[in-house]
Amino acid sequence: MLLYILNHCIKHFTGKHNRQIALIKKLHIKNLNIMKKLLFISAFLLILSSTTNAQSNWEAGIRFGDNFSADLTIPIAATPRLHTAVYFDRFGVAPYFDWMFALSGGPTGLKFYPGVGPEFFFEHDFDFNIAGDFGVEYSFDFPLTIGVDWRPHFAVTRDFDFHSGNWGFIARFRFGEGANFVRTE
Repeated sequence: MLLYILNHCIKHFTGKHNRQIALIKKLHIKNLNIMKKLLFISAFLLILSSTTNAQSNWEAGIRFGDNFSADLTIPIAATPRLHTAVYFDRFGVAPYFDWMFALSGGPTGLKFYPGVGPEFFFEHDFDFNIAGDFGVEYSFDFPLTIGVDWRPHFAVTRDFDFHSGNWGFIARFRFGEGANFVRTE
């Protein structure tokens, strides 16, 4: 209704029908894109806030390399975890589900993980990817975890092209270690 009124007013005062239609379409598309971004960010934060209250010893930090992102891990059970990223170089969010493994008789704190999850990018055009998340990380005796990972993906919205890039280095701070924290099993 608001668009109809705006269209009528522009048409009445300017008499330039083509320019007014282009302006209204541009405003409408821009508002839809903003609403999509806000909806995904709100859902992402809601999921994180409800999950972090129920879990302990989660980690937050940065990832830099091919892409720059904020990195957050939330333990779900003994070995799987929710590993989320908010990409800044090309705005996007990605929740990965990782399975954690330690070497038998290996160094305490060293873990390997394979994982999988969707990636959503919103800058310019909407892109949806199905990505892997493979990495190794080390948890020190103090609350710091460092690691390196690789996140190849299939670009679903781009003819299902495979991209093998996206290497990154990670540094995360551990929160809430408490009595239940286990560096490795």
